[in-house]
Amino acid sequence: MNARLRAKRTAKLGITALAAIAASALPQSASALTHAPQKSFDHWGVITRNTIGSPVAALRNGPFGSFGVQGLAARPPYGQGSLGIEVADHATSLTAPGEKAAFGNEIDFYGAPVLALDQVGFHVFQTGENITYGGQENMPNITFEINPNLTESPTTTYSSMVWQPPASPVTDRWSPYLDATTTGTWYLTGNAGTTTGCNQTTTCTFEQLKKALNDGGTQPTLYTIAISKGRDHTWIGAVDGLRINHTIYDFEADGVKTHRLR
Repeated sequence: MNARLRAKRTAKLGITALAAIAASALPQSASALTHAPQKSFDHWGVITRNTIGSPVAALRNGPFGSFGVQGLAARPPYGQGSLGIEVADHATSLTAPGEKAAFGNEIDFYGAPVLALDQVGFHVFQTGENITYGGQENMPNITFEINPNLTESPTTTYSSMVWQPPASPVTDRWSPYLDATTTGTWYLTGNAGTTTGCNQTTTCTFEQLKKALNDGGTQPTLYTIAISKGRDHTWIGAVDGLRINHTIYDFEADGVKTHRLR
């Protein structure tokens, strides 16, 4: 009997800890890691309903920098692997003709409060060729599917909340951490973007977006989170060290691992 009670209590604590990860705040430095990486629950993968064409979004080893690159920028910022992404422009008969890749988690963040997001960002492996294909800001993004719960638009129950990163400061090597709370631009898709004024035409900062969503009514909640690319320009590169508040998601060839931060 006692063994069964201990097992139930352990399972309950595990679920509680997972919920806390989604709602906590992330510090500024990776030096604050408190334990060795842990294998995450197996809820990460290609989000099929958001994928268009035949892009690649796969966990891989490396990349380890282009030839001649040495030092910390020559390897993924965490572990040995990363999330490799490949999308092509003019690759489908659809409008727009480009592919779209979406790799994320549809389980672990469901129902979490959007306004509890304090720190978001990642590291990226950008190449000179990608810039040739689509310019300096041809980059993957972070997409949160949310219920915006807007007072002015109560029937709008879905929107994508998207961070478009700034240009990477380096090419052909791993970037430093790109902080989505202080750099790049944010927007909401659909009617939520129109209602708040944070849309693809008039983008917002992270703080402006949170203020627009915090309209005094029911708080917005998360559905999913993903690293996405497309449908615009060809892009071939990688992402690692996705940060959501107190947790870094470390993409490795054998799965997604988590680093818990103080």
